[in-house]
Amino acid sequence: MLFNSIDFALFLPIVFVTYWFVVQKRLKFQNALLVIASYVFYGWWDYRFLSLIIFSSLVDYTIGKQLKKEKIPSKRKLLLWLSIIVNLGLLGFFKYYNFFVDSFVEAFSLFGNKITPNTLNIILPVGISFYTFQTLSYTIDVYKKHLKPTDDIISFLAFVSFFPQLVAGPIERASNLLPQFYRKREFHYSKVVDGCKQILWGFFKKIVIADNCATYANTIFNNSEDYSGSTLLVGAVLFTFQIYGDFSGYSDIAIGTSRLFGFNLKQNFAFPYFSRDIAEFWRRWHISLSTWFRDYLYIPLGGSRGGIWTKVRNTFIIFIVSGFWHGANWTFVVWGGLNALYFIPLLLAKKNRSHLNVVAQNSNLPNFKEFTSMLLTFGLTVITWVFFRAETIGHALSYIKGIFSVSILKIPEVRPTNLLVLIVLFMSVEWIGRKQEYAIETFWLKKTRGLRWAFYMIVIALIFIFSSESQQDFIYFQF
Repeated sequence: MLFNSIDFALFLPIVFVTYWFVVQKRLKFQNALLVIASYVFYGWWDYRFLSLIIFSSLVDYTIGKQLKKEKIPSKRKLLLWLSIIVNLGLLGFFKYYNFFVDSFVEAFSLFGNKITPNTLNIILPVGISFYTFQTLSYTIDVYKKHLKPTDDIISFLAFVSFFPQLVAGPIERASNLLPQFYRKREFHYSKVVDGCKQILWGFFKKIVIADNCATYANTIFNNSEDYSGSTLLVGAVLFTFQIYGDFSGYSDIAIGTSRLFGFNLKQNFAFPYFSRDIAEFWRRWHISLSTWFRDYLYIPLGGSRGGIWTKVRNTFIIFIVSGFWHGANWTFVVWGGLNALYFIPLLLAKKNRSHLNVVAQNSNLPNFKEFTSMLLTFGLTVITWVFFRAETIGHALSYIKGIFSVSILKIPEVRPTNLLVLIVLFMSVEWIGRKQEYAIETFWLKKTRGLRWAFYMIVIALIFIFSSESQQDFIYFQF
C-alpha cells in the first residue's frame, strides 16, 4: 500500500479511530491492532510475502529467548550466527541471486566460455532490506546484552512490522522502538497536530518536488545521448532533488504517522544538502542506515582505530556494502566506492568531524566559506547520484562525460522553469527550518493562526495542483 494512494487515505483514518477510540483502554489490544493493520498494509502489495516477515520475526523472537537462557559463549555465538544466516540468507536469495548468477556468467564470457545460467523469476519483496536490518539489530543487541529479550510476542511482531516505517524506514533499533510498545500511550492533540504537519511536508516533498523532478529526470536519463551537456546537468540536478524529496518525504510521512499513534521514531534526514563536506552529508543522509552500518559493521571492524590501511579498508567496506545494500547492480557498488573516495581524505586529515553543528547556526545566511563548501559538496553529490540513477556503469560514465563536454555551455533543451522556482522555494523553507527535526516544525509558529493556516492551505493547494497524473512509486521501495 502506497502512502500516496486512495487506499492509504482510507486505511489510515480507520486504523486511527479504532486505535484511539475503540481499543484505547487495552494496551495489548492496541498492539494487536497495529500488528493486524501492519500485515494488511504489507499484504496489500502481495499477501504471499507476509510469510517471510512473519518467519523472520518468529526466528529472531525465538533466538532472543534462547539467548536469555544460554550462558555458554560458544552456543550464544552460534545462535547469533543462526539469526544472521537466516535473515541475510533470505535477503541474499531474493535480492541478489540473479545478480550473482549473471555476474558469474559475464565473468566467464570474458575468457570465451559461454554458460547457460539457471536464473529464476524472483520478485523482490518490498521492504525486505529494511525489516531484515531492523530485526537483526534486536538479535545483535540481545547477544551483546545491550537489550533484554522480550517475552511479549505481540509487541515484537508489532516492532518488526510497524506499518508507518515497514517498507522504507527509518530502520529503527529495538532499543528505541520496542520499549514503546510496552508503555501505555495517551492521546495528545498536540502530537497529532505535529504529526499531521510532518505528514503534510512529506507529501509536499514527494508529490510536488520528487514526482515532478522525476518526470524530467527520467526523460533526460532515458535519452541522455540526445541531449547537450547543460541538459544532462539539469537532469542530474533534478534527480538529486528527486531522490531527496522522495526518500526524505517518505521518512517524514512515516515519522509523522507514527506520532499519530503515540510513537517517536528517530530522525532520518537532517537537511543533508546543506552539508559542508561529505562526512557531514553522511551524518545527515539516511541516518538510520548510516548509524546501523557504523554500529554493527564499522566499529566491530575496528572503526577508525589502527593504522592508515585499517582506516581506508574499513571505510571502503562500509561504503561499498552500503552501496550493495541499495541494489543488485554494479552501479550501486561504484556509487558507494566513489563516496568512500570522497570521505577518505577527510578521515586521514582528521577533518571528518569538523562540522557537527548546524551550518550558519548564529546567522540567517552562510558566510562565503560555508557557501562554497556547501556548493562543492552538493556538486560532488550530484556526480555520485548519476551512478545511482544510471542503468549501467557505462551509461553513468557516458552521462558524466556528456556533462563535462563543450555542450555544457549551450542553453538547456529542457527548461522546467516552474519546477525550478518550486525547488528554490522548497529549499528556502528547508533553510529556514534547518535547526528543527523537519522544516515546518516551528515554521510561522509565532505568527497568527490565520497566517499559519494560510501557509498550510497553500502547501495543500500546491500538492493538488502539481500532483502527477501517474502515481509514482517511492524510489526506496525497490530496496
